[in-house]
Amino acid sequence: MKSCDNCLGRYRLFVFFVLACLATFFVVRLVFTVLVFPEIPHTPGSLVRIFATGYAYDLVASLYMSLPLLIYLTILPGQWFNTRINRGILLGLFFVIFSLLLFDGVAEFLFWDEFGVRFNFIAVDYLVYTNEVIGNIWESYPVPALFTGIFAVAAVLVTVFRHHIGIMEQTTLPLIKRTMISLLLGMVMFLNYQLIDTSWASLSNNMHENELAKNGVYQLFSAFINNQLDYETLYATMPVAKGFAALHKAMGRKPQDFQDGMITRRIVHQGQEHKPNVVVIMVESLSAKYLGTFGNTRRLTPFLDELAKDSLLFTRLYATGTRTVRGMEAVTLSVPPTPGRSIVKRPDCENMFSAGFLFKERGYKTMFLYGGYGYFDNMNAFFSSNGFDVVDRSDLADEEITFANIWGVCDEDILRRSLREFDASYKHDQPFFGFVMTTSNHRPFTYPDGKIDIPSHEGRSGGVKYTDYALQQFFKEARTKPWFDNTIFVVVADHCAHSAGKSELPVHRYHIPLFIYAPKLITPGHVDTLASQIDLMPTLLGRLNWSYTSKFFGRDILSKEFVPRAFIGNYQKLGLIENQTLTILEPQKKITSYHIKTETMQDSFVIPAPLTSRQKETTIGYYQSASYLYKHGLNRWNNRNPIAMTEHSTK
Repeated sequence: MKSCDNCLGRYRLFVFFVLACLATFFVVRLVFTVLVFPEIPHTPGSLVRIFATGYAYDLVASLYMSLPLLIYLTILPGQWFNTRINRGILLGLFFVIFSLLLFDGVAEFLFWDEFGVRFNFIAVDYLVYTNEVIGNIWESYPVPALFTGIFAVAAVLVTVFRHHIGIMEQTTLPLIKRTMISLLLGMVMFLNYQLIDTSWASLSNNMHENELAKNGVYQLFSAFINNQLDYETLYATMPVAKGFAALHKAMGRKPQDFQDGMITRRIVHQGQEHKPNVVVIMVESLSAKYLGTFGNTRRLTPFLDELAKDSLLFTRLYATGTRTVRGMEAVTLSVPPTPGRSIVKRPDCENMFSAGFLFKERGYKTMFLYGGYGYFDNMNAFFSSNGFDVVDRSDLADEEITFANIWGVCDEDILRRSLREFDASYKHDQPFFGFVMTTSNHRPFTYPDGKIDIPSHEGRSGGVKYTDYALQQFFKEARTKPWFDNTIFVVVADHCAHSAGKSELPVHRYHIPLFIYAPKLITPGHVDTLASQIDLMPTLLGRLNWSYTSKFFGRDILSKEFVPRAFIGNYQKLGLIENQTLTILEPQKKITSYHIKTETMQDSFVIPAPLTSRQKETTIGYYQSASYLYKHGLNRWNNRNPIAMTEHSTK
């Protein structure tokens, strides 16, 4: 009995810690459940599944978080355990523990508020760029007040539970017995880790229900470990040659059209090529639903709504992903999203078959212009190694910056600098291709005062309206330039403002606008064809009447041979939309099909549908082929000479 008392005296701290973690995770899940309760099934069975599955994840996370404490309890000699010094250490330790648990709860809430999901791959991605992320949090939320509250509550909890933390029975448990107990607990942790998988959270087709079942800490570490996803290992596959054959069929081309049996083909246009200037403005988080052109009644984009009347407007274009780098990848490389992180962020992202090299080959001055510091998300490295000269915040003089926040200078400033760069190219009688990335429509949504009728720092609506104002000023100035009449302007979003929804891949969360504006060169009109962000560049090159060897997966939307479809995805799920059907590839070689029953700017509703062999082959054909080409380095710029499909292709 005495031995048992000794055991409890030492290890009840471990139990207390695990219970504290479980209680915190339960409260977080309960809060999230209340927030999205109207969006989930209200049956008792659904709630039981959510909280039972969540408990399993919570327990694993709690046990692993307890590991440092378990080591401390194991190695601390018995004669030191109940000393005043150790009591002080334990009280201080649990003050830190309570603070971290409360911080995790607040951080999860803020992340949920921004993305509508638990911690995931995005959170891991952001942790790499602590300056921008911490700066964004500091500018967006009352950080001093939040930390004061966290520390105050932690202090209260330590005071309330001080008798459970700082006063223990005298313990004389030998080191060998303590080690055996700790090893046994360690084995339990290991078994829990081996038995529980992230797939357990796939409870239903309701995305909110699945997210509620997850544990943020577990998801964070799982995403950190699995930030590289190998397609061949994790996703549904077919023999490589068969995959490319499915790709060729899906693209509406004959196998002999592809010079290497894979993707390389010749795009031919009759007549003279045109070499106007081209300016692509990628707008941060500009969901289609914010524009009056798409039905919004709040007049957040009065300038863009007017511009749409004189533009070639694409009304059914979808972003490939939920991050800026995904939009950049789609537009410059014209590839579907491959699993894991964007190609832009990968170390081997250089010398890709890119729009930058295509324009540079024809004598253009090619520029990437960004209002922030381009080391973020590896943007500078990607663009500079794929045919672009880079201008970012570090290149702007102090007098060029009228306003800035943690993400970069305001949109007016970077657009004004862009005009200067374009003027310089024109002065040297060189056509230019400028890719401009804006930043103002991003939390904390701060911008210069007095520009619009929504005060700075008031939320997304202000960010959208200020960006619209900045674009109006840019075009007002551009129209005075001698190069304006010979310039094609493209305005497109990188992704939507929100990515979460009730379904696995909420279709309406990927719907973005695309304008091609050139009063003297492009006839205005509306194009209602279902298309993808990856089709932007081939469509633009079609308007230039260029003939070129292509490795692009995208196609000219306006060509007679175009096959309507769109690609959407996140870091794990890869979706293909066609004929009101959404087919999704997931890890563990899972493939599912849904019928898109309804879709509006605000919502989309999908129901499970039978998976046809054609859907399966087409979806795998696109995504497997894109991953294969990247993995084997076959979509590089310096590898444009046709290479016969290798022996790997038949495996």
